[in-house]
Amino acid sequence: MDRYPFIVVEGLDGTGKTTLRKGLFRLFEGLFQVTPLAVLTSNFLNPGVALDLVEGKYQPSPDNQDRYRAALAADKKATADRLIAPALPVRPVIADRWLLSELAFFAVKHDCAPKETYARLTEQLGVVPDLTLVLDVTPAAAMERAADRSGDATRPDWDVQEIQAKVREAYQRVTDAPAAFPALGPVVRINAAQDRAAVLHTAWQALDQYGLLPDLEGAAP
Repeated sequence: MDRYPFIVVEGLDGTGKTTLRKGLFRLFEGLFQVTPLAVLTSNFLNPGVALDLVEGKYQPSPDNQDRYRAALAADKKATADRLIAPALPVRPVIADRWLLSELAFFAVKHDCAPKETYARLTEQLGVVPDLTLVLDVTPAAAMERAADRSGDATRPDWDVQEIQAKVREAYQRVTDAPAAFPALGPVVRINAAQDRAAVLHTAWQALDQYGLLPDLEGAAP
């Protein structure tokens, strides 16, 4: 590759996204002496849509549905243009969620077909992940893990097993139809019930298989 990879980590809360992101971060630093850029699904780089982002996520309603989706599209474009694209020539970019989670959110909370949401969010999006890693575990296991973490805000209308089961189903429907959602890039599902080392090893193998790792001989000394 003539640039570093753009990697996305997706999955339910509690599946180990942050742990995997940190593991990939350390491997790139340790093996290639390059520090990745970590971004989130929403980065509030477009101040004009900040309020719509907060209200749409935490107080979703039919009244703010379209505004939230437009705000997400604007925020992702700003993130792609101002953070991701400029970084890729000099460092990897690892995103904690990106598109897949948004498609699931609108499918579950607003009964919107993923193709409709996808079209709105990607209309002006200029970057495509080189790899989307989807950490998969049962909703019950994910919620049990998430409950063990301290300081995390929960949403009673979202962070319940019935809703999370629907989110997982939406993930599976979308990733089972890769041709319909090319802006996800290649998608690899990983069994997140494995231990952390096995999950990281599987993710690293996927990066290698897709040719997304720099040449160790060309790494900085």
